[in-house]
Amino acid sequence: MNSPDQAEVISRETLIAWKKGDKGAFGKIVRATMKRAYAVALGLVGNADDAHDLSQEAFIAVHRARKRFDIDRPFFPWFYRVLRNRCLNYLKKRAGRREISLDVLEERVGRGSADEELLRVERIEMVWRALFTLSPEHREILILRDFEGLSYSEISGVLGVPEGTVMSRLYYARQALLEALRKEGVGPAEQGSDTQ
Repeated sequence: MNSPDQAEVISRETLIAWKKGDKGAFGKIVRATMKRAYAVALGLVGNADDAHDLSQEAFIAVHRARKRFDIDRPFFPWFYRVLRNRCLNYLKKRAGRREISLDVLEERVGRGSADEELLRVERIEMVWRALFTLSPEHREILILRDFEGLSYSEISGVLGVPEGTVMSRLYYARQALLEALRKEGVGPAEQGSDTQ
C-alpha cells in the first residue's frame, strides 16, 4: 500500500504561498504529489504517455484555479477531482479504443529467470486487460483503494459520496474484476473442480 497521505507532506505555509502565486511553492506541491497523480491517471487511462500528459494538464489546471482552493482542506482530494475529470473526459473521447501500456508495470517485474519473468509479465498483462474491461467507476474505486491504499473515509472525501457507497462500489468492482480475471484464466478455480 501507499505511504501516508501525500497531502500531509504539503505544509500550510506552502499552500498559502502557492495561493499567492509563488512558483517555488507550486513546485513543492507538484513534487509531493506527482508520483501519486501519475499512478492514479495510469490506472484510469491505462497508457503511460497519456497518464503523464493528463496529470500535467491537471497540475496546470489547479495552478490556474489556485485562488479557489480552500486552504482549510487537504490538497490532494481537490486536485484528484480535477485529475479524475480530465481522465474521464479523455476516456469518453477515446471510447472504444483501449490501450494498455505495460511500460511502468514491466519496470516493477523483478529479476529472475527468463521464464519466470515472462510468466510474470503475462500475468500482469492479463490483470490489466481484465481491469480495463471494467467500467471507469469500478476501475477508479479499485485504484483508489487497492493501488493507492486510501481508506474508505479518504475515498468518500475524494469522490464526494458516503462511505457506505464506497464500500458497495468496492464490493461490486472486486466482483467484476474477479469475473474478468476468471475469463482471462487468472482467477481462482471454480469450487469442485479439484480432483484428488
